[in-house]
Amino acid sequence: MTGSLTPTALARLLGQWHLGAAPAYRELADVVRLLVLDGRIPLGTALPSERTLSATLAVSRTTVTAAYAALRDQGFLSSGQGTRGRTCLPRTAGRSSGTDREGGAGLSGAPGLAVPDGVIDLAYASLPASGEVVHRAFAAALTELPALLPGFGYDALGVPALREAVAARYTAVGVPTSAAQILVTSGAQHALNIVLRALVARQDRVLVEHPTYPNALDAIRAAGGRMVPVALPPAPEAGWDIAATEAALLQQRPKMAYMVPDFHNPTGRLMPDSQRRRLVRAAAASGTILVADETLRELNLDGGTAAPLASFSPAVVSIGSLSKSHWAGMRTGWIRASEGMIQRFAAVRTTMDLGGPVVEQLAAAHLVRNLTEPLPGRLAALRESRSALLELLHGHLPQWQPERPDGGLAVWCRLPAPSSTALTVIAPELGIRLAAGPRFGVGGVFENHLRIPFTLPPDQLETAVLALRSAQDRLDAAPQLRRTLRDSPAVAIA
Repeated sequence: MTGSLTPTALARLLGQWHLGAAPAYRELADVVRLLVLDGRIPLGTALPSERTLSATLAVSRTTVTAAYAALRDQGFLSSGQGTRGRTCLPRTAGRSSGTDREGGAGLSGAPGLAVPDGVIDLAYASLPASGEVVHRAFAAALTELPALLPGFGYDALGVPALREAVAARYTAVGVPTSAAQILVTSGAQHALNIVLRALVARQDRVLVEHPTYPNALDAIRAAGGRMVPVALPPAPEAGWDIAATEAALLQQRPKMAYMVPDFHNPTGRLMPDSQRRRLVRAAAASGTILVADETLRELNLDGGTAAPLASFSPAVVSIGSLSKSHWAGMRTGWIRASEGMIQRFAAVRTTMDLGGPVVEQLAAAHLVRNLTEPLPGRLAALRESRSALLELLHGHLPQWQPERPDGGLAVWCRLPAPSSTALTVIAPELGIRLAAGPRFGVGGVFENHLRIPFTLPPDQLETAVLALRSAQDRLDAAPQLRRTLRDSPAVAIA
């Protein structure tokens, strides 16, 4: 249990919550829900009683009772005893197909948020398992398991078969690599946390693209790093602002730079080789360690070509995983770096865990050795869904400006007004869940952007876009609601 909120403390967090744009109970429930999702009200916190809160807010007790009932129905308030319910997150075993949690912070910063039945989850961009391919890999892994059972099962570097398979994959794409240069991790997020713990001390600067992957921002904050954001050029400009990146590297001299050059999350852009060369040279000149997140590299929708960032410098640290190409449930990733750096990462890793599950690594080795087997079909389906989503947005939300991605799993969309958080708050009532634009940036920016995955089949995407249209219509009819939700202290990024 976290504790409790006094009526005065909750009123201060709520700010100017009641504007008359909707019934008072709904506005109150919306803002409390956003405070919970944003972490401003910790989970397990007891809310004030209906009687004391109604007196403090100068509203009827019926209003507070109805707001609390709505929060309970939505799964954000426990039943509790009497009126002292505690904040919580929705829990259910049911989920919409075609999405996954990625094991990290989700909607407005809430970790591992479950999806109520009937709600389409657009907060995460991930695919279901590549079916028979994954199943076959696990079946093969079980036949190989007996040979490893005499051992202890602990291996901080990873099962040799998987390390060799990953090394061979890098070598095949032009980055000569030995198994000694590979450390197996429990997914890409685990890999990034290991790298951060090894390389970044508190208050060290870390350069990031802006926008970028939310879970990476969370990891950098948790490591105590000071982020140096460098904005990507707005669409339709291509690529990265390398001149600005070079200037930031040379002026700020960050300890590390976290980059997603291959089908960048959330924009889906592919960094051209000419920019990769400049980036590597600037990082070397500033003494910055480049960390390239390559988890989306296999999801190449338009056939664009670019060499892995590590092919331009042996000092680059590469992070990869099977979460996007095959299945996030594998929880298998890796780090590729110099042998000396891998030993450094392994030493750090043993302070976090002693190794990953063996069967999953054996199965992953089969998948890596046959990495392209499921991709043609998956890429064809993604191209179809990307086209469907872009057409739906153009037809139903013509004022929105989606950027057509070169690859990856989502569309980064510019909104006609700074309404991303407001849309995120309204969306669950309309049957969808969103990740607000500010989750992808530093300092609460990107209120005028929204990431929309195209991991669902076209018919579900149509349902989702129609719900977005309804949410946009509600905001257009009550612009003061948009301003309140945007300016409320609840939307600050923790």
